[in-house]
Amino acid sequence: MKVNKTAIAGVFVVETTPVSDHRGSFARFFCQKEMSEVIGHREIVQINTSRTTAVGAVRGMHYQNAPHAEMKMVRCLKGRVLDVAVDLRRDSPTFLKYHAEELSGSSAKMLIVPEGCAHGFQVLEADSEMLYLHTAFYDKPSEGGVRHDDPALGIKWPLLVADLSERDKNHQLITPDFKGVTL
Repeated sequence: MKVNKTAIAGVFVVETTPVSDHRGSFARFFCQKEMSEVIGHREIVQINTSRTTAVGAVRGMHYQNAPHAEMKMVRCLKGRVLDVAVDLRRDSPTFLKYHAEELSGSSAKMLIVPEGCAHGFQVLEADSEMLYLHTAFYDKPSEGGVRHDDPALGIKWPLLVADLSERDKNHQLITPDFKGVTL
C-alpha cells in the first residue's frame, strides 16, 4: 500500500497494487499495520456500501459533527466516480478547499476523508458501487451537509448533475459567518 498526501491535511489517496494471474487479481483493501500513521488510535466501527445507478448522480456532501465526527475510507468497487473531500475545519489553511480523485473498480485507489471534512461523489459510470469504512457510528442528530454546487466551494463536477436526493438538495449554502464543523 502506498499512502499519498494531498494538499488538504488528513486527506490521503491510498494506492494498492493488485497481484494478478490467470484467475484474476487479489489486492489488499485495508491493513491496520500499514495504515497506522493515518488511522492512529481510531478503529473501524462500521462498514457501508452504496450502489448508484444513474450517471451524473451526486451523493453528498456529508459529514458528522462531534461527538460522532468520523474518518471515512472510501473505495469504488464497481464502476467509476469522482470522489470529493471538502475541508470544513475553520482553522485549517485549506478551509473550504476540496480534493477530487477519480476512483474506479479497476484503479485500486482509496480516498481517506478525515473528521471535519465533507464527502461526496459523482457517478461517472452506471451502477457504480462504493464501499465505506467508518471510524464512528452513524448518528442522525450529528449529520450535516453542504451543497454540492455551493459557490463558496467551487467544486468542478465533470458532468451535469442528473440526480440528487431531497436531503442533498436542501443543504444550506455556506454564508460568510459559517464557523465550520464541530469536532
